[in-house]
Amino acid sequence: MTSPRPTAAYFDQWYADMAVSPARDAIVARTLGLPAELEVAGTLPWDGIAAMTAALHPAPGATLVDLACGRGGYGIEIARRTGAHLIGVDFSEVAVRAATALSARRLPGNRAEFRVGTLAASGLPDGTADALMCVDAVQFAEPPLAAMAEFHRLLTPGGRLALTCWEAVDPGDDRVPARIREVGLRRDLPQAGFTDVQVHDMPDWRAAEKTMWQEALAADGTDPAVRSLQEEGRSSLAAFDSLRRVFATAVAG
Repeated sequence: MTSPRPTAAYFDQWYADMAVSPARDAIVARTLGLPAELEVAGTLPWDGIAAMTAALHPAPGATLVDLACGRGGYGIEIARRTGAHLIGVDFSEVAVRAATALSARRLPGNRAEFRVGTLAASGLPDGTADALMCVDAVQFAEPPLAAMAEFHRLLTPGGRLALTCWEAVDPGDDRVPARIREVGLRRDLPQAGFTDVQVHDMPDWRAAEKTMWQEALAADGTDPAVRSLQEEGRSSLAAFDSLRRVFATAVAG
C-alpha cells in the first residue's frame, strides 16, 4: 500500500475541522478514556499518558519538548503533572495556534510555548530538551530515522525519549502503508545515538483504538472531522491485524 505523505496544508484543514467538531472530540475522549477538554488528535489512551509521564519523569522546571505536538493536549497534560516547561513543535500553523490557546486554559503561568517546525528540522537549538516526546507521528518523517536523529540532537546527554507509533507485524505486508513499513525502532534508535532502548507492544492501547474506529463508524457523519475519523477508521480496520501498537523509551547517549 502506498500513499502520499500528508502536507502541512492537509493537516491545517484537518485541525481546522476538529476545532468546530465537538462530536469528533467526544468520540475520541469516550473511547480512549480521556477528558474531553484535552482536545487530542492522536490515539493514545489515558493510561498511555501515564506511561509516557513515568518514562520521561522531567523534574519541575525541566524542558519537555513535544515534537509533532498537534493541538498540544498530550504534552500539556504531562507538563501539568510534572511541572515541566513545555515546548511544542508542529508543522501545522493551525495546530500551533490551537495548542497555544489550549495551554492558556490548561497550563497557566507561561509554562508552554509552541512553534512551527518539522520532525526532522524543529528549529530548536542543540540540547534544548531534558525530555522529549513524540506521539503517533514519527512515521511522517522522510525517513523516520531523520526524526530520530533530530530527537537525539535536541536532547541533553542522558535526556529521555518516549515515543509511540505503529510497526508492521510483517514488514513485507503490502497492506501496511509504506511510511509505517519504514519504522523500525529497535534498529533505528540505536543508530540515531540512543542507548537503553526499550520497545514494548501495547495490545490494550490497540484495543482501545479499535473501539474508537468502530464507534466512529457508527456515528452520524454530520461534519468533516467525523467523516475524516470514519475514513481513517475504515482504512485502519480493513488491515487492523497487520500493525502492532508500540511504545518506546530510550536515553540520549
